[in-house]
Amino acid sequence: MSDLIARYVEEVLPLKPKSYKDQKQQLEVWNKEIGHLSLQEVTPSVITAFRNKLSIGKTSRGIRSKATVNRYLAVLSHTFTIAMKEWEWVSENPVMKVSRLKESRGRVRFLSDAEREALLSACKESDNKYLYSIVVLALSTGARKNEVLNLKWENVDFNRQVITLHETKNGERRLLPLQGYAYQLILALSKSRVFTSEYLFPSDRTNKPVDVKKSWETSIKRAGIEDFRFHDLRHSTASYLAMDGASMTDIAEVLGHKTLQMVKRYAHLSEAHTSKVVASMNEKMFPSKTNKIPNVVSFDGKK
Repeated sequence: MSDLIARYVEEVLPLKPKSYKDQKQQLEVWNKEIGHLSLQEVTPSVITAFRNKLSIGKTSRGIRSKATVNRYLAVLSHTFTIAMKEWEWVSENPVMKVSRLKESRGRVRFLSDAEREALLSACKESDNKYLYSIVVLALSTGARKNEVLNLKWENVDFNRQVITLHETKNGERRLLPLQGYAYQLILALSKSRVFTSEYLFPSDRTNKPVDVKKSWETSIKRAGIEDFRFHDLRHSTASYLAMDGASMTDIAEVLGHKTLQMVKRYAHLSEAHTSKVVASMNEKMFPSKTNKIPNVVSFDGKK
């Protein structure tokens, strides 16, 4: 098994630069546990036993999540798939017979109107001159933290009012609509840009994006907001879209998800909109002005 993992790390992982670091670490854990076994000895029961061990194991952040355990299974499964289909080392993939853990529906933490105003006020007062614009842009577009921080001026098209992301988490190019207040902020920023850097939000010391970790934590504290991470700005965008009547397909497209599975967590927020749609349909089918409720006979025979 250690031979298989070593070959996979050498030949396959370099083709997956975005997940290289995490999957290499996951495979090192597998190697430590089952690397001494022959491929024939790595049975579904062996994998299941270690899956259960992983699920109760602690990390620096606490108990390992079910989603993380499933990622361990996923990378091992792909390792066996390559070994089976391309290298002919095995005849089947034993991980396919192991059940994945049922994951939670996912975190949905979004800013209330009062929290949003408090956060934006705190960001505007921050010593980090870019934090306010960064947060506004993140809220406006639903972009991830690294997507916003790594933006370059070549990505911005002011005529079309869009930002083009060439490097995204799922590996596909994505367009971010640059609208309203966010557009005005970025346009104003372009007029005072630092021409020695290609980034929208450059660091003062190096030709890299600005670091917002400390200024973000300070602003969150000043705003009096609890249990809120930078990534929750993305959840806020999706939640606002859902409450404003956007379809799940629309939200998936804005966030850059390939499937609707990831956006189902926001479905409950669009219930009010769904009710309005159904009410509108019923009004057209049964106009209240032209139809009267007929006499109804109750169970006791009375009208």
